This record gives sequence, structure tokens and C-alpha cells, in this order.
Amino acid sequence: MEENGKNVPEGVKGWNWGAFAYGIFWGIGNKTYLPLLCLIPLFNVVWIFVCGFKGNEWAWQKGDYKDVETFKSVQSTWNRAGLVNFIISIAILTVYFILIAIFISSATNAKTY
Repeated sequence: MEENGKNVPEGVKGWNWGAFAYGIFWGIGNKTYLPLLCLIPLFNVVWIFVCGFKGNEWAWQKGDYKDVETFKSVQSTWNRAGLVNFIISIAILTVYFILIAIFISSATNAKTY
């Protein structure tokens, strides 16, 4: 795929957890500024997924990587951090909703004396 004059190898394409979870910071770190669109309220809900899907391609096009292995090595750190962030966020949200459900359940079942 040729965009902006820089060929994107097949080995580069794919999901990027770092671009998904850390959009703005990942974008600045990889000299690609489309993730700054995540600052737009409501639009960002969709745009984080676009960043996850297109992030590797954007980073390849803006970076000075010698080969795919070097690129993957750099992005693997972002991917690990992004995946850990995503898992922790889902765990926290799950605990939050369980606690809310328990609170609502106990409030509706409370007896007044």
C-alpha cells in the first residue's frame, strides 16, 4: 500500500494496542498527529478504533525504520502497554458496575425500622 510516498509492508499492518489505548500520546511519540482527533468529544469513541486499525501504517509512514523487525520491536512496547491498559480498564469498569449493582440491590432491599 502506497500512501504519502512510503510503501507499507504487509508485515506492518495490523492492530496496534498502543495507538488504541494511548492515541494522543502514541501519536506524538510516533510523529503522526491524526490521533489528536481523539480530543474531539464523541468523535473520539469511533476514532480510537481507527487509530488501533491504522496506527501501524501511520507510524511506518512517519518513522525512519530500516526494516519491519525494528518497527515491530519499537511498537511491541506500545502494544504491551496498550493491552495492559485495556485489560486493567475493563477490570476496573467491571468491579465498578458490580459494586453499583450491589449498592442498588442493598438499597432497594433495605428495611426501615
